[in-house]
Amino acid sequence: MTTTSVRTVHEPWLSRLLFADIRLAPLWALIRVYVGWQWLEAGWHKVTDPAWVGARAGTAITGFLHGALEKTGGEHPSVAGWYGWFIGNVALPNATLFSSLVAFGELAVGLALILGLLTGVAAFFGGLMNANFPLAGTLSSNPLLFILATWLVLAWRVAGWWGLDRWVLPRLGVFSSSLAAPRPAGGRTAGPS
Repeated sequence: MTTTSVRTVHEPWLSRLLFADIRLAPLWALIRVYVGWQWLEAGWHKVTDPAWVGARAGTAITGFLHGALEKTGGEHPSVAGWYGWFIGNVALPNATLFSSLVAFGELAVGLALILGLLTGVAAFFGGLMNANFPLAGTLSSNPLLFILATWLVLAWRVAGWWGLDRWVLPRLGVFSSSLAAPRPAGGRTAGPS
């Protein structure tokens, strides 16, 4: 029987302070609610617009995607060829589906972030949706929201502390640093000594 030693890479103090210390939970709550509100507003606008969801579903996204396809050509294209292929071969043929996915996805991400429910997961999917706008050649507030979503993913342990994550994550088996770490087999304590 071979024994393997467990090596732990310790988190630097600044990283621990920014992304794992509940004293910064109010800061992360402000960022989380701001980003969530942006998504909720965008999603609500789309869900109540018949060109996104309803009688003319897919119309709005089709126009947006055709505009992005136009940006794949020319001397200095602002949309990469591989993304143009995705738009032309995957998104446009399924415009109605993508229209609903975007509208309800934005709404779900917004609600989850505002409530602080599965904050890291919600921020990840918000960032993923955000990345599609610059990839399609549009900017507006999307780079800022992408950066904030990335930070929320990094701070997932405390970003939802002033929200539902404080109670939901422990029930899912994710424990905060203030809870005792389970003892591994052999009686040694997990984590830093």
